[in-house]
Amino acid sequence: MNKLLDVWRTTSPRWLFLAGAVVVAVLFASALYLQYVLHQEPCPLCMIQRVIYIAIGITFFIAGLHNPKRIASRVYSGLIVVFALTGLAVAGRHVWIQHLPKDQVPACGPGLEFMLQNFPMADLWQELMYGSGECAAKGWTFLSLGIPEWSLVSYAFLGVWAVLLFFRLNK
Repeated sequence: MNKLLDVWRTTSPRWLFLAGAVVVAVLFASALYLQYVLHQEPCPLCMIQRVIYIAIGITFFIAGLHNPKRIASRVYSGLIVVFALTGLAVAGRHVWIQHLPKDQVPACGPGLEFMLQNFPMADLWQELMYGSGECAAKGWTFLSLGIPEWSLVSYAFLGVWAVLLFFRLNK
């Protein structure tokens, strides 16, 4: 444990931010693998989570390129924490929908492409956050956790990573 703490303390914030970007890239690549290789089509809540992952990944990457000092590092870390908390809320909603009794699952709504073309943005966000019957479908699992549960774990991990970066004393 002490060696891990030593590595954390001696590694430049640039590399810690870039490591976070790599983690997000691996998570996003996994989502694409699930979609295009295993044919697990993403539901509306999955798509929102992907957008949040992109925001987190871009923030980590820009911070890594910028090589921030103390104040800027805290700004980047704070942004990542906000995005991670948003992701936790969306993934939490998704997990909740998946664990509803069958008779309480929201009805399936129109497809995402139809909503993007025909709904005003405010209605679109409301529909997406409400979720639909397709969000309740349980697909791929690993260690008995489904995609939304793993997403919840990933957002928590990324949020903790950012909090640790926030409070880290820069050299």
